[in-house]
Amino acid sequence: MDFGRLITAMVTPFDTNGDINWDETARLIDYLIVDQKSDSIVVAGTTGESPTLSEDEKLKLFRFVMEHAAGRSKVIAGTGSNDTAHSIELTQKAEQCGVDGILLVAPYYNKPNQEGLFRHFEAIAKSTSLPIMLYNVPGRTGISLSTATTLRLAEIPNIVATKECASLEQVTQIVTGAPEHFIVYSGDDSAALPAMSVGAYGVVSVASHVAGSVMKDMIDAYVRGQVQQAAKLHQKLFPLYKGLFECPDPLPNPSAVKYALEVKGYKVGGVRLPLISPSESESAYIRKVLEDL
Repeated sequence: MDFGRLITAMVTPFDTNGDINWDETARLIDYLIVDQKSDSIVVAGTTGESPTLSEDEKLKLFRFVMEHAAGRSKVIAGTGSNDTAHSIELTQKAEQCGVDGILLVAPYYNKPNQEGLFRHFEAIAKSTSLPIMLYNVPGRTGISLSTATTLRLAEIPNIVATKECASLEQVTQIVTGAPEHFIVYSGDDSAALPAMSVGAYGVVSVASHVAGSVMKDMIDAYVRGQVQQAAKLHQKLFPLYKGLFECPDPLPNPSAVKYALEVKGYKVGGVRLPLISPSESESAYIRKVLEDL
């Protein structure tokens, strides 16, 4: 399965009552595929507010996005959790919805050791025929997949990729030791080009909601060997990367990017508690970052 080089971790649009806004979800899918050049879309990942989506909402989203994308992009379902049995059940239901792949976040809060992490992912992989992308994000989960555990998991045939948010050193080590079928994506927009320079394949992005076409140009330039052009585009994008997460104080994803989409005319609504929308000063900061892009 080739998920492409630019994958957008899609927000979940909500209406004024906090329910999923299906009409705006359809608009957003079209926008991400046609205007922002997304090769694949992650549904119900962290950026999609997976912790506050019910299982029924997730399954409806999986089916809806598959139907509306209609083969124009791959659809990757976020089915990971800190409960292995529940992750297996949701993964199998996602497969029945017809999704193209699965994103599995490292189990949070429980803080398993490396053997526990291996067995968690191994059990889920054995429960499905779908290709699986691991998701290592220590800043959110409180646990990190080591290089050794990642490479061990990479030997499982349907574990085909990882979204890596640890260090560039770890990206390098994984790329160096992984089997040929296993690819690495940066999970940090600001590290996308640096990660590609050490062998990563692409990025699973938040900023691609509003700058995907420019990011695609950056990636394509690098792949063509136009390194200076890619670097210039990275430099152009860097204030946006930082602004969506600093704002100027740290603002939890996806609060900032949802507001950025509102500025762009996409009525994706606010975020569900315990997240909150940007303050007036934060909103002004995001508008300034978008104007300067």
